[in-house]
Amino acid sequence: MSHVAVKICGVRTDDALAAALEGGAAYVGFVFYPPSPRAIAPKAAAALATRAAGRARRVGLLVDASDDEIAAVLADAELDMLQLHGHETPERVREARARFGLPVIKAVPVAGPDDIARAAAFRGVADMLLFDAKPPDRADALPGGNAAAFDWRLLADAPPDGDWMLSGGLTPQNVGQAIATARPPAVDVSSGVEVRRGEKDPALIRQFLAAAAAGG
Repeated sequence: MSHVAVKICGVRTDDALAAALEGGAAYVGFVFYPPSPRAIAPKAAAALATRAAGRARRVGLLVDASDDEIAAVLADAELDMLQLHGHETPERVREARARFGLPVIKAVPVAGPDDIARAAAFRGVADMLLFDAKPPDRADALPGGNAAAFDWRLLADAPPDGDWMLSGGLTPQNVGQAIATARPPAVDVSSGVEVRRGEKDPALIRQFLAAAAAGG
């Protein structure tokens, strides 16, 4: 049974961070996208990132951010990776990776098999791909964290090359089935461990980590 790494995204509080670290999360994500209910100010993230240092990889999620916006985040918060979760092109991913000297996770929205195929354009420029459900067509939809899933069999039918992560609608109840179906090296969760939008539940974080460990 192989180990599946877990990323807890949208961490904003001491309690959520403690649950993630104590439960063995490999990654903790901080959202630097103001429209999101999970957004955190860089100075607030800095304190959490300091506590996570050496225990989990600290990931900063940004959406179509300029170099100046990324630099402003990194001036306050020490991060290990960047997650680009917007409409960034392969060229933009390459530029950001070179400019800031950090590994990059590129989010790929998925609704059908063509989306999996298009992800190949990011091979060689992104260090990891994150396959997330394509946002629903509604006014309040975010680039991620919409509690929406896609058909995991798409990844089972066309296993991606390189390092990748499964996201989108995962919960403590379904992550085991997701792992069994898609066989991802890593999984990412945000809305699935919240009691309300943007509010992480430490108990749900612990349950998710335990379920992912059992499923992987």
